[in-house]
Amino acid sequence: MSATPTIKLLINGEFIESKTDQWRDVINPATQEVLAKVPFATSDEIESAVASAREAFKTWRKSSIGVRARIFLKYQHLIRKNIKELAAILTAEQGKTLADAEGDVFRGLEVVEHAASVGNLQLGEMANNVASGVNTYTLLQPLGVCAGITPFNFPAMIPLWMFPMAIATGNTFVLKPSEQDPMVTMRLAELALEAGIPPGVLNVIHGGVDAVNAICDHEDIQTVSFVGSTHVGTHVYNRASQAGKRVQCMMGAKNHAIVMPDANKEQTLNNLVGAAFGAAGQRCMALPVVILVGEARNWLPELTRRAESLKVSAGTDPDTDVGPVVSRAALDRVTTLIQKGVDEGAELVLDGRNPIVPGFEAGNFVGPTIFSGVTTSMTIYEQEIFGPVLCVMEAASMDEAIDIINANPHGNGTAIFTRSGAAAQRFQEDINVGQVGINVPIPVPVPLFSFSGSRGSKLGDLGPYGKQVITFYTQTKTVTSRWFEEDAEADAVNTTITLK
Repeated sequence: MSATPTIKLLINGEFIESKTDQWRDVINPATQEVLAKVPFATSDEIESAVASAREAFKTWRKSSIGVRARIFLKYQHLIRKNIKELAAILTAEQGKTLADAEGDVFRGLEVVEHAASVGNLQLGEMANNVASGVNTYTLLQPLGVCAGITPFNFPAMIPLWMFPMAIATGNTFVLKPSEQDPMVTMRLAELALEAGIPPGVLNVIHGGVDAVNAICDHEDIQTVSFVGSTHVGTHVYNRASQAGKRVQCMMGAKNHAIVMPDANKEQTLNNLVGAAFGAAGQRCMALPVVILVGEARNWLPELTRRAESLKVSAGTDPDTDVGPVVSRAALDRVTTLIQKGVDEGAELVLDGRNPIVPGFEAGNFVGPTIFSGVTTSMTIYEQEIFGPVLCVMEAASMDEAIDIINANPHGNGTAIFTRSGAAAQRFQEDINVGQVGINVPIPVPVPLFSFSGSRGSKLGDLGPYGKQVITFYTQTKTVTSRWFEEDAEADAVNTTITLK
């Protein structure tokens, strides 16, 4: 019987075995099979990773735009070439269906493609003759060592949101993936080195709270990017910003959709089911709350029938609609909150607890679950369940529905389903949420734009990818220059700050 594989650290271009005595099992959530063991890196190993990035920055920051762009052109090719393998790894360790896993990789790939256009993204500005013979221009220069802390629910996409844009703009990077499912992240790191990223430019460490705190505290790390829970994100933001770093934290959510009675019924119901129960509800842009307005309140039975028809099974089954949640702890949390909803008086229209999944009886499965009669004071509304649970609310008007959404502390995403342009226009103007979908249930923007969650879903001014992340990963240096002919006569002494 072969020994359990171990996840390696990536330091200075080499994959090395950790010397730690703390390890965690990486477990297949559908079978409970131990796939690998992941180390909790020692303080010396974390220091080595940061030191490697610091040393590599000295030369990488001076690399040409063309060199960086060509690396990411090759990297996107390698990801495309290996997307089936990457998806299979992701499904085994995280539980997503193969289709969802490929989508996870693909949405990260889009950012890699965007990073290849860094030459157009990292342009400065220039004003000629701001005064007689004086020009002013800006340079967008890299900061140094940057770091990222990524969650379990998108182990391919979120790392690819972070290190490609940081490295493309001339920085070096230290990545700490989730200890629950680091295998696909490490395969992406292997492909990054194959694409030509030099030693030390990308480093990967593993661990828990101690590794997170080390990243937040280290004096050589200039920026910290985080995606995950509100509790941890708040800790990261406070600790890292107090240490003088730039920080962006994308955190918890409670996304809502308003369904107007004039919406396209077939398309709307299909979209609601996919957004609420896809990826087993384990995404920050999932749709856990639907507000049915007016006559749309009569659509609940059909919505329930469609949810009930979804197949719950292992992600490797191509017919699976809903795979397992990531861990036993996640399963316990979801089922506990479902019972809490029952206890607090919500009507359990569809109970997804304890589904029968032949051949995978040990899996962390919970099926699509729907509550109706949900109020804003209930625990299932107040907390992010992070499972395939949909809370259905009702409103007499769009204004009432908007008031419900705006009163919620989170502002990650929202959507409206309607055929009325006027209603959609008013919704996008009046809603206080950072990302808005109009007949689009999960309005995650493509990389040409920035991820723009708001309010309680985000700490920090700048979001990942898009134009905002260029600002996040660079320092604007403003240069004012004036040149004189060698035989020019000297001006009179000017003691003011005004240039003539």
